[in-house]
Amino acid sequence: MNGDPRLGLTVTHRRYVPYSHAHYGGNLVDGAYVLGLFGDVATEACIRTDGDEGLFASYSDVQFQAPVIAGDVLEVSATVTRVGTRSRDISFEARVVCRAQPDRSPSAASVLPEPVVAVSATGTVVVPPPDLKFAGRDHVGSVGA
Repeated sequence: MNGDPRLGLTVTHRRYVPYSHAHYGGNLVDGAYVLGLFGDVATEACIRTDGDEGLFASYSDVQFQAPVIAGDVLEVSATVTRVGTRSRDISFEARVVCRAQPDRSPSAASVLPEPVVAVSATGTVVVPPPDLKFAGRDHVGSVGA
């Protein structure tokens, strides 16, 4: 589908990683936390491309490249790389943009000079067929009587 305006759409969220999500020693956060964030950006991408939240079907690759630590600020992006009839392939990246510095003081943190890629992945989402997307709706977000 060359020229499809949905192709290349990128959605980006930023999120502070609270200390309540530390799962391992050294305030390390488990990888599932970032996969949940990937689901959030995939949902917005589906809404923007298809007017539906869609469903996550699978990951074809996940790479944990650097630690995510409680107190980090993550920038999480999803980019639509393929548009099928009902499926969309999406590439994901989570970058650490700020990091806590508890050795300086309990609340110290800094912006990193360059973002650090912590997790990258590719996955597939599915959306309903076009004729079912707005069935029973007067307009987006409103259910008809």
